[in-house]
Amino acid sequence: MSETPDHPVNLRRARVDDVPEIGAIINDAAEFGLMLPKSWSQLYENVREFVVAVDPDDDVVGVCGLSIIWADLAEVVSLAVMRKYRGRGLGRKLVEAVLDEARALKIRRVMSLTYEQAFFEKLGFAVLDRQKLPLKVWADCVRCPKNEACDEIAMIKVFDDVPEPPVPPPSPPSSFEPPVVLTDLTREGKGVDPGFD
Repeated sequence: MSETPDHPVNLRRARVDDVPEIGAIINDAAEFGLMLPKSWSQLYENVREFVVAVDPDDDVVGVCGLSIIWADLAEVVSLAVMRKYRGRGLGRKLVEAVLDEARALKIRRVMSLTYEQAFFEKLGFAVLDRQKLPLKVWADCVRCPKNEACDEIAMIKVFDDVPEPPVPPPSPPSSFEPPVVLTDLTREGKGVDPGFD
């Protein structure tokens, strides 16, 4: 997937040794308020979510992730490209890569919280009322400085060729039975107090 003859760029799955470069690119964009920063711990835990764009020296120059939220919903996350590589269609290729992954995983809907409405519309996303998103989507919002005045646009893409996932059966009623019956040994004259009263 070459970008230009002088700077060929390829996409591949992220690896653990990419984390410092991924973090630098994401956190550079976060400094401008374009996305939430990510700690190295978060990146290591979620490295399998990411696709990276790499230059001929295998240095990371762009990143995008797919975070699975539920059986029928995933989110495009942490889309960022190094400044000198912007304007070459690399962001589009990164998003297309994670969309291909969502389709392969049979995830019917992919959402994005973004400031780049026109960019995502070109990729087939449509604006969505934020109130229609499940609460789980907002888990990261508690760390966001714009939490009380969020101005991101919620957008969604639906793959009509991916069937709705089957409805899972209701969970059985919660009843817990301890696997072991504890005995108060003091009552048996053993002189040991387990500390339960």
